Parts: sequence; C-alpha cells; structure tokens
Amino acid sequence: MSRYAHPAGSRHAEILPEDNPPLPPEDLNALDPRVWPATARREDGALVVGGVDVRELADTYQTPLFVMDEEDFRARARDYATAFAGSDVYYAGKALLTKAVARWVIEEGLKLDVCSGGELAVALAAGVPADRIGMHGNNKSERELHRAVEAGVGRIIIDSLDEIERLERVAAGLDRTPKVLIRVTTGVEAHTHEFVATAHDDQKFGFALSTGAAAEAVRRVLDAPHLDLVGLHSHIGSQIFDTSGFEVAARRVTRFLAGIHTDLGVTLAELDLGGGLGIAYTSDDTPLDPKTIADGLTSIVRRECEEAGLPVPRLAVEPGRAIAGPPGVTVYEVGTVKDVEGIRTYVSVDGGMSDNIRTALYGAEYTGRLVSRESAAGPMLSRLVGKHCESGDIIVHDLYLPADLRPGDLVAVAATGAYCLSMASNYNHLPRPAMVAVRDGAARVIVRRETEEDLLRLDVG
Repeated sequence: MSRYAHPAGSRHAEILPEDNPPLPPEDLNALDPRVWPATARREDGALVVGGVDVRELADTYQTPLFVMDEEDFRARARDYATAFAGSDVYYAGKALLTKAVARWVIEEGLKLDVCSGGELAVALAAGVPADRIGMHGNNKSERELHRAVEAGVGRIIIDSLDEIERLERVAAGLDRTPKVLIRVTTGVEAHTHEFVATAHDDQKFGFALSTGAAAEAVRRVLDAPHLDLVGLHSHIGSQIFDTSGFEVAARRVTRFLAGIHTDLGVTLAELDLGGGLGIAYTSDDTPLDPKTIADGLTSIVRRECEEAGLPVPRLAVEPGRAIAGPPGVTVYEVGTVKDVEGIRTYVSVDGGMSDNIRTALYGAEYTGRLVSRESAAGPMLSRLVGKHCESGDIIVHDLYLPADLRPGDLVAVAATGAYCLSMASNYNHLPRPAMVAVRDGAARVIVRRETEEDLLRLDVG
C-alpha cells in the first residue's frame, strides 16, 4: 500500500503505514554533505549554518524559520556560471525569489528567469538590469507583457498563438521589437531517474513539434513586424539526474532548427534547454555536478548541429532548484510527540504544509535531524507532521529521530531552499515564516515573518 495514497471508503482520512519502512541511518546525528548546506556542521551538539547556531536563530527570529546559507547559494551560482561559460545561465526565480536572492544571482554572473508580473516586479525592485531577465508564462496578460516590453526585458518566451498576437499588439503600441523565443514541446518528459519519449504533448505549455503547432508559431512570429525571433526553448521535466532525456529533446529540437533553416531560410541563434536539474533531498539521490551537466549538454547539441549542418546556437539553461534548494533548511520546534503503538511516532512541529506543500502535493521526500542537541538514544521511526487541520499535513513521511525527542527540541529539514517559501500559504491563517540569510557568523532577515496584523490588513470586510 502506498504511503502517499489512501483507499476510498470509511478509512478515507487515513494515510496508511508502509509495510517496509526504510532502515535507520547508522548515525542519527550525522549531516550528509550531499544533502545539507555546504557550511552545515555541529558545534556543541547543535546545527551551525553559515557560522550561526540554529538555537540562536530560533531564539531571535522564532520558528518555523527558513535559513539560507548565502555563501553556498552564491557558490552554486558561480559553479553554473563557470561550467556554462560562453552560454547563458538563467536562475529560475520561481524556485526562490526575493530581492536579496535576485541581487546574489546577478552579482555572481547569472541572468534571471521570471514567470509572472509579480516576479518581474521583485526583479526590477532589486535593481536587476531588464536585459538580463527572461520572462516565461503560459498565460501572460497584456499588462504583464506591456510592463516587460516597456522595461526592456531581454527575452520573452512565447507559449501560445494568442500570446503572439497579444505581444505584437503591445510591442507595436510601444514601438519596440522585443527578442523572443518559442517554447516547443518535444514529446520528451524527464523526471528523476527515467524519461519517456512519447505521449507528453498533452500539457498546457508550449507548441508541440509533432502536431505542426511549433512550425505554425515560427511562421507567425516571423510575420510579426515587431517581434524578433532569436531562438527556441525546450523544457523536459524536473528533478532530473542524467542527460538522457536532454539528448532526445536536443535531437528533436535541432532537427526542427534544421527544418526552419531549410524551409524558411532562417537560422536561429539561441537554444534554451530549460531547467529541472535535480538535487539530493535524501542520501539516496545522486545529482550531477554542473560541469558534468554542461559538458554533456554542450556535446549533445554540438553533435546534433554538426550532423544537421547547422552552426551551434548559443545555449541557455535555467537551474533554480539546483542553486537554491541545498543551501536552505527549515527549522521547526517540536510541540507534540505522539506514539502510535506498533506503527510509528508522530512528531508534530509548529509549521507544516503552509511552509512546505511539496510533500502533500506530490509526495516529495525529505530528510531531517534533531538539531538543538545531539542524542545517543536509539532510532525512533517517526512521521514529521505539521499543525494544520489536515491528515495529509506531512513534512517527512518516514524519518528516524532519536527516541528521547521531546517537546521544545528543534528539528531541521534539509534542502528546503527551493519551492517552500515560493509556495507557502496562509492555510489555517498561519503567518508565513521569515527567511534569514546566514554568512560568516552573521544572520540577517531577507524576508520578514508575517504577522496576524498582515493577515487582517487584507481582510477589509
């Protein structure tokens, strides 16, 4: 029985236990460097990140608390900039975007990808040069497009025929000619360790190569006097641990580029292969390093272009999770420890699905540790859960914690830098947590904690 689903019927509210839970780790106090931030270590038994003790952070800023290892974030951004030298690296802002994060990205030599008017507003407020911004979105409004074109956004990725008309109208009104890419759907979907190369055109994003929609989009953009078509965009999935899916997608996109060159006499100079590069959420995950990814993607595209007789386009990639995920941890305070005899112990913390919806939404896996102290107690099979009025309010399904865990202890969940703050909500009217950046022994708030006053300010009834 899956631990992520439940049968219909009288037991519909239950999440059934797994028959064979994982084995406990050898050391409940150890911090796997593949999973935890680069500066994470234990001092006096407690977790220290960026030179700051999480007990001090909890006392000063309260919990739940997002903690971001700034130097680790910056180092990962630099690694991608170095690995993809001669290409464009767009940090995918949807993973985590604040004004501070936007500035880190630009300072480390990357560009920035946004996918809404709100994300664009954050980027511009942070001082990001507009020509270093790429804008995505399957349903960009005319207002969003107007702001993007007026600001001088460097690349707009077109996602529908309606958008072609909308953007042409906006650009004509402003007497601008924005540079655009067309997002194509290659029929390849890659997730985690496997990819499937068929039956994935049924989605809201992009123009399918297989149906001729992509070819029609190219013709319409070329006919639009105020749009400058510079390339193609392809995105094949998320949490990808190898380049196999990229190879199939690159081959199909390159053949399409060759067809455009032959049929229309147009050579497109840019190819954006998107993001989706995986990270280690647990010790079982084995992500690739940026240089291996860069070498693999570059050689794939070069080989396919040589076979097609095309000049190699300028490549672009869009890592988001791969940069923001590992440097982030979420610190919680334990409130209730409830043993379900013969099954597991439920450990309830002061956050939950309002600060990490990924587990409830699609069964994401995480790992965590007791971080306010070390313990020599034996392993206790636990389910780390939140305080929301939902049986599915689960942060970590199966987690071994020390058997002497007690209320008031601090537990941290690793690799929460991506998509946790971004997808946070006020469910049950919980204010969203603060985020602090830690570096060289100092901490600073980059997103303040919401208050009940914030919640009530919007309620004007």
